[in-house]
Amino acid sequence: MKKIKANGLMTNTIMLYVLTFSNYFFNFITVPYQTRVLGPVYYGRLGFATAFMVYIQLFLDFGFLLSATEEVANFRNDKKAVSRIFSVVCWCKLILIAASLIVLLILCGSVERFRSDSMLFILYFVSTAVNSFLPDYLYRGLEDMKSITVRSVCIKLFFTVMIFVFLREPSQYYIVPLLNIIGNAGAVVFVYADLKKRVGVGFVKVSLKEVLQSLKRSSIFFYSRIASTVYSATNTFIMGFIYGDASPIVGYYTSADKLITTAKQAITPVTDSLYPYMVRKKDFKLIRKLMMIGLPVMTAGCIGVWILAEPICGLLFGSEFVDSAKYLRLLIPAVWCSFPAMTFGFPVLSPMGLAKYANISNIFGACIQIIQLIILYFAGGLTVEALCIATCITEVCTLSFRVLVVFFNRKKLKTSV
Repeated sequence: MKKIKANGLMTNTIMLYVLTFSNYFFNFITVPYQTRVLGPVYYGRLGFATAFMVYIQLFLDFGFLLSATEEVANFRNDKKAVSRIFSVVCWCKLILIAASLIVLLILCGSVERFRSDSMLFILYFVSTAVNSFLPDYLYRGLEDMKSITVRSVCIKLFFTVMIFVFLREPSQYYIVPLLNIIGNAGAVVFVYADLKKRVGVGFVKVSLKEVLQSLKRSSIFFYSRIASTVYSATNTFIMGFIYGDASPIVGYYTSADKLITTAKQAITPVTDSLYPYMVRKKDFKLIRKLMMIGLPVMTAGCIGVWILAEPICGLLFGSEFVDSAKYLRLLIPAVWCSFPAMTFGFPVLSPMGLAKYANISNIFGACIQIIQLIILYFAGGLTVEALCIATCITEVCTLSFRVLVVFFNRKKLKTSV
């Protein structure tokens, strides 16, 4: 294989963040338009379908973003080996898609909440399935993120603009996932063409044994990832069942959650770029400085959003969504906790030799959330407000777990400073 010149850590890191954040950004810039056109009820339907697809997306990823990236990095100069990895992962995706489709069809045929809007779920499923074939793991392993980022972002930007052109009334809410399908398909076609022509990677014949081994190897990463994100999507999913598709409450919560998710994604690039630096330098003094600067900024920002919640929701989502403010306020502590929690995760625990506790803390947080949901259900208190408070408690517990691990192992900090 022709060696791919590294663009440098900074360039590849920036491209990685642009690719990751663009999905949230493009979705977010269309939210004010969607909420105004669709209203709380129809926007709530999209929110419920999107929340369910988070589970599908996690299942289809199945940890390949970590396991396959490592494999590609180890064989980056061997065209045949990389093509083999690429082909195996694609076959794994097909198996996972087939299994997911069977589950979705069963739900659409047996559960009223899915049956009443089955076409919406199917369209979102197709969009998610197509997007899962984007081989970003391959470009990460090759340290050549610019190619996939530029093509994917440009195509998704075009079809994001199309939402403003075609979405005109509530009954057209199917257009949102339909345009996502076209945009994702276009990105996959262009990226695969780049792989073939420039990188020299394509499909090759692989055995069933290789495919099954790859699934087994990636399953470890899958369990960790799903534990860290399960409770963030569970709230909307549960509320969809509690309030049904005719209630505006799901729409109110979904819009508030969009702001919370976007705020967290804005923090992620900072902590992710910190991770490789900390592994190399073990500069724990930098963490102290970062907390001294970052926490006051986060506190001021959260207080500002708390005070201006109504005008923010009204400005972004429309006058019908002013009621989203109360849910936004309840979720603000989760945003505040996310910055120190992310920083005290892999960026701190890995250079201390305690990376396993970052994964354990995710599982711990998921267990805390599930326990709270069970208690609320049997106590008859499973409301939107209660779910928001439970989410904040979960974030506090996850942060506390990581801080305590660092505290009880603080001798490792002194030996590295």
